[in-house]
Formats: sequence, C-alpha cells, structure tokens
Amino acid sequence: MVAQLMTSATAVNRTGSKHISTDTQARVALDRIALDFAQMLKRTDVDYYVKGPINYQGHGNGHAWGKRLQTGQQGSDQIAFFTQVPGYYPSSGAQSPFSLVAYRVNQSTTTNPAWMKLERLGKGLRSNGYDPGNNPSTTDSFPIVFLPQTISGVGKPWVAAINNGSSCGNNTNNSCDSSYETIGPGVFRLEYYYILKNGLATDVPWDKVLRPSQTSLSSPVQIGLTDVEAIGVVIAVIDPEGRALMDANASNPNNATLLDLASDLADFKSAHGRGVGNQTRYIGGLESDWETTIETWASTGQTSVPNYVPPAVASAIRIYSRAFDLKTLPTF
Repeated sequence: MVAQLMTSATAVNRTGSKHISTDTQARVALDRIALDFAQMLKRTDVDYYVKGPINYQGHGNGHAWGKRLQTGQQGSDQIAFFTQVPGYYPSSGAQSPFSLVAYRVNQSTTTNPAWMKLERLGKGLRSNGYDPGNNPSTTDSFPIVFLPQTISGVGKPWVAAINNGSSCGNNTNNSCDSSYETIGPGVFRLEYYYILKNGLATDVPWDKVLRPSQTSLSSPVQIGLTDVEAIGVVIAVIDPEGRALMDANASNPNNATLLDLASDLADFKSAHGRGVGNQTRYIGGLESDWETTIETWASTGQTSVPNYVPPAVASAIRIYSRAFDLKTLPTF
C-alpha cells in the first residue's frame, strides 16, 4: 500500500512539475507581448506587419491554412510593429526611443537550436533624421518609416522580421537576424486574431461592414489599427521533458515532429455563422478546437498524417490565451 501511495504521489508530482514549467513559460511570453503591445505606436501613417488578406507572407495569409490545408504554409502566425521599448541598437548614431519588434515561432530546420521555439526580434532604431546611406540593404540600421513605405518593402536589414523558414549560414539569408532571441523555448504554436470595436472576432484587422472596399491597412485609405479593439493571442506550450522526447524521436519518419503537431492545430478563421458545420470562430473557440485536437493525440497516439506521438507527451501540452486591449495605446 505504501509503495502504491509513493508511486501515485510521484506521478502527481511529475504532472504538477510539467504544468508549472508550461505555466511559467507562458507567463513570460505573454507578459513580454503585453509590454510590447502596450507601447505600440498608434498611428495611421506607419506600417504594421499583421495578418490580413494581402501584404502578409506568414503561414496563413490571413485565412485558415491550419490542419495541413496548404503545403508550405503550416505553422504559426507572425507579427511585426513599431513600439516604444528599448532594443538592440546599432553601435553608432543617435538612438530613437522606438524599436521594430517581431514575433515568430522559428521554422527553419531541426538543426537550428531555436527550431520550433518562440522568438522575439527587438531591433532598436536610430533617430528619424538618420541617413542610411546609399546602400541601406547592407547596413545594420534603418530609421522608422512612414507610409507608403512598408516594413516588408524595406528589405534588409528588416527582412527577417517578415520571413521564417531558411537556416542561417550566409549573408543572403532572409530569415536570420542576430537581434532575434528565444523567449519561449516550449512555445511551438502561436496564433492571433482581432477583436473589433463592433464586437466581432475576425482574421482581418478592419470592419468589413464599415469598410467593404478596404483591402489592406493603407488601401484605399490609411486606417492603421483603428477598427481593432484588442488582439487575441493563443499559444501552445510543451514542457522540456516532452520536447526532449519529441526531438529524440524526430529521426524516425513514422514519428511526429513538433511541426507536425503545430500543423494539426487549426488556424483562426472568421465566418460568422455562414456556411455549414463549425465554421464560426468566436472568443475562446480556437482554444477549444486545439484542446480537442490534443485530446485526440493523447487518446490515439497519432496525428492526422498519421504519425506517432507519445500520449504522455500530448497530455502534458497546455493551451494559453490572452486578449491585449489596444484602445489604451499611446498616440504619437
């Protein structure tokens, strides 16, 4: 009886330790996002690299490509924006109070130490009056830009803020930047959506009823994030023990990788009740979808491919979400 009690206590303690680990990682990542969002520039004349119908190269292109619906676009969302927080500044020149901040889950190669981990780019900017010279594509700094210039249009040195996929190793790589750092080693999936001022949760950052002709944040009119009340962020976190097991088993083609798991977790897609089936996305709905998928992994030991995933690993994966209010953003 004593042996059984000790075994049960050990199992409970192990589960509790896993939850503490994922809770801690989620808190660090979401608190950092909260700080960056709280100081985000609120202007209609600067660019935001966010999920939408066009001008977005991330995995979803603004629509639901989750569950392997589009080869080459599996995985997490990306976001880049200007915010009033410190960053990694160039070695010379006047520093501005602003940084270009970006978030992504690294999807380069399994040999990259940051593979399938949440990364944050904090690129400190020089003052607006700084002249980048005749060849800004090779310099290590660039002043903040105003529309019609865009983050994606600058090229180097900001190109890594909007790219994700290639391994590092040469100066022509568009996904590498020394200003990236891992802030969520257990965060392998990131998805976000918009809560508009009309109350709808959508995958497009403007009110389609109010602005039926709008195709981007700057066309046909510059609106910035005017219609967005809040941004909802959802992350999936795996504990260190589970990640180590997944990495160790990745060499077997019949075993699932973390990218396989990330690809099985559905993207957010707004439909608002039109069509058939469960097509309406709502606040909390994405988390529910992910939980159902994880429970399937834990009960069957398989992904949708199907590839093998240890049920114990699946059962320890946890989902976290937070909505970040933008109405209090400072105006500059």
